[in-house]
Amino acid sequence: MKSIHILWVDDEIELLKPHILFLEAKNYTISKCTNGADALDLIKEENYDVVFLDENMPGLTGIETLTEIKNIKTNLPVIMITKSEEEYIMEEAIGSKIADYLIKPVNPNQILLSLKKNLDHSRLITEKTTSNYQQEFRKISMDLAMVNSYEEWIEIYHKLIHWELELENIDDTGMLAILESQKQEANSLFFKFIKRNYEDLLIAHDRPVFSHMLFKDVILPELDTDKGTLLIVIDNLRYDQWKVLEPHLQPFYKKTSETPFYSILPTATQYARNAIFSGLTPLEMEKKHPNYWKNDTDEGGKNLYENEFLTAQIQRLKPGLKHEYYKITTSRAAKELDDNFNGLKGNDLTAVVYNFVDMLSHSKTELDVIKELAGDEKSYRSLTLSWFKNSPIFSTIQKAQKAGMKLIITTDHGTINSKKPTKVIGNREISDNLRYKVGRSLTFEEKDVYSVRNPKDIFLPTQHMNSSFIFAKEDLFFAYPNNYNHFVKYYKNTYQHGGISLEEMIIPCAIFEPK
Repeated sequence: MKSIHILWVDDEIELLKPHILFLEAKNYTISKCTNGADALDLIKEENYDVVFLDENMPGLTGIETLTEIKNIKTNLPVIMITKSEEEYIMEEAIGSKIADYLIKPVNPNQILLSLKKNLDHSRLITEKTTSNYQQEFRKISMDLAMVNSYEEWIEIYHKLIHWELELENIDDTGMLAILESQKQEANSLFFKFIKRNYEDLLIAHDRPVFSHMLFKDVILPELDTDKGTLLIVIDNLRYDQWKVLEPHLQPFYKKTSETPFYSILPTATQYARNAIFSGLTPLEMEKKHPNYWKNDTDEGGKNLYENEFLTAQIQRLKPGLKHEYYKITTSRAAKELDDNFNGLKGNDLTAVVYNFVDMLSHSKTELDVIKELAGDEKSYRSLTLSWFKNSPIFSTIQKAQKAGMKLIITTDHGTINSKKPTKVIGNREISDNLRYKVGRSLTFEEKDVYSVRNPKDIFLPTQHMNSSFIFAKEDLFFAYPNNYNHFVKYYKNTYQHGGISLEEMIIPCAIFEPK
């Protein structure tokens, strides 16, 4: 193993001989220097792994030397050592991106700990995370063998997300592959659970919160009609994506509660999001609002009446609640909403639908550049986070916080990277979605789908006589025999929704109070 090369810069370097001997005994190589000017010359000539830098030196001060070091080698770790505990010096050093800050007198073990923290950080985290996941892997495997309730599935899914986010930051890619295999097993078992229990869960006394129950059971009781509430529905947002967005709200909002809920089937916008805003199942929407509801094969947009659905639901549940609804599908519309934020302050509820993540998932299918940028789950999350931090939505959230508004963030369904095709045959009126199909005379692989012969059994409209629904399991997508190979190549490894998976069905609703 290559010895770590340290440059130690201190005008009293001879007094540090015991420390230097201690580190050399640990196989570190130490170069010594007594002033900032000489240190800069050495850094230009040599490749050091880390610099120990005294803050209080004659000539160039430690802070001045630090600034010049960063100009020469931006990524060279610098550990500042000082006698002073004055706050402004600490702030200057931290602002100059030091790796660590130690107060004299330092003992050798402090120095060693700082070195390990900065130079062995990645290795130590990898080893600890790997060890922890190996233990948890066995526990999750045992849980998967016994899980038999919707609450337990939420708990398992959260564990899998936690470890996916932990493992993506370590150097051992083998662990991530093992987790991926465990996720596949979980989705296989989750599909069987939904296939056996979905119909009963919809009507059970002890049932999960489903899409059509969310507003009445979760959102309405949390509304702040004094300062107002901002409800943001980010279309197509998976739980793992939410977990990488959430920390960026912490400077502005504190989370008071989070309710994981289940998207209804199909896990598609026209069903799930309409259900949230209407407070009704698709079958009830068709009966009560035939002028608003459209089936898959009907002409026209399927989510054009969300405001009308929301207004009708509010009239049923809390008449007089002042609300406004906005659907954002372009950055210009998002900017206009943000610019006109002051006009929202008089509302009890401002509901905003953002379609960006849905557009991102569809763009991955259609645009090669997005396929490259969102080639795997980690990059897909990263792209979502980059959008969130730089979008007008983030500015709107900050303005809502300053106005004292409550914040609720949720979604309508998730999405899954669809990797394997399964064949389906139907007539011309079969629906287009790749993860579910509705139509007559459907032919399919029984083992690959949850088939519902009578849609009313799961509160879905019967679009035609003898029409039925099928929902793809795990990461499958439906492909027609005609031009099969071209179809499969085009849609393989694209993000789709509408079927049955943990990613599509278990989704968040988080409640925040302004800080």
